Amino acid sequence: MKSVTAQPELFDRELLRMRRRTTLVNAKFGSDFLLKAVAEDLEERLSAITRTFETAIDLGGHCGHVESLLSATGKAKTLYRADLWQPDPHLTAPAFVADDAVLPLKDQSTDLIVSALSLQFVNDLPGTLIQIRRALRPDGLFLATLAGAGTLTELRDCLTRAELELRGGAAARVLPFADTRDLGGLMQRAGFALPVTDMDPLTVRYNSMFDLMADLKAMGATNILRERSRTPLPKTVFLRAAELYSQDYADPDGRVRATFNMVTLLGWAPHSSQQKPLKPGPAKTRLADALGTEEFSVSKS
Repeated sequence: MKSVTAQPELFDRELLRMRRRTTLVNAKFGSDFLLKAVAEDLEERLSAITRTFETAIDLGGHCGHVESLLSATGKAKTLYRADLWQPDPHLTAPAFVADDAVLPLKDQSTDLIVSALSLQFVNDLPGTLIQIRRALRPDGLFLATLAGAGTLTELRDCLTRAELELRGGAAARVLPFADTRDLGGLMQRAGFALPVTDMDPLTVRYNSMFDLMADLKAMGATNILRERSRTPLPKTVFLRAAELYSQDYADPDGRVRATFNMVTLLGWAPHSSQQKPLKPGPAKTRLADALGTEEFSVSKS
């Protein structure tokens, strides 16, 4: 009998849990600006869908932004907020508390699941997407946004270059993020019908790299790689990285840019009423007619 070797976990989920708890207790005013922007985008996308859902779940809590905006759309008759790991002390009690990597949902138990900026921290994203699809009733909708490839590329570049220059080697300091195309493939593998993925870049400007890092800390979005270096970087590396950042990623007014690539996933639980791709077969219209040109035959020599 062949033995199965478990895949190593990329993220330290226990550290993420601790940092989330800290950020909830010591919430910094304005540090939820990314969540607000994402929640507003998800509301707009949902508003364009011409149907209502019997039950909906805000998977993650998201400082209450997703819950309030979902309520405003009127798309969900019954809405449940599922806080991630612990209740948000600044909000009314959630319907339940959950780990978004291990969903406590029965198969075909809900009609809409929405998630904002949390699934990028799941170790087994394919498995989580399968759980979400199974929890949806036929023709149920999954809508989520997560950070994608290219996010914080400026910070990654400057920290790596500074550490290589001053220490002769560099450790991973910024999390890896999935590519849009790969995420689309995962949606198909999970069994979603009519999957759609798209990327919306968001540029945020700061006075310095240190202001960006302060925001990331306030969001609870600092390095949670399981194989991260436990040795703190010396101040000289941060100073050099900030110098490189200002040198290569600053606007004419001196403020520096930080890129956040927001990837939105949309998919439906399969249902017989949904559109199906046409089966391949003989064409009924000539290509020349469609192009408005004349057809020529090519004889073989």
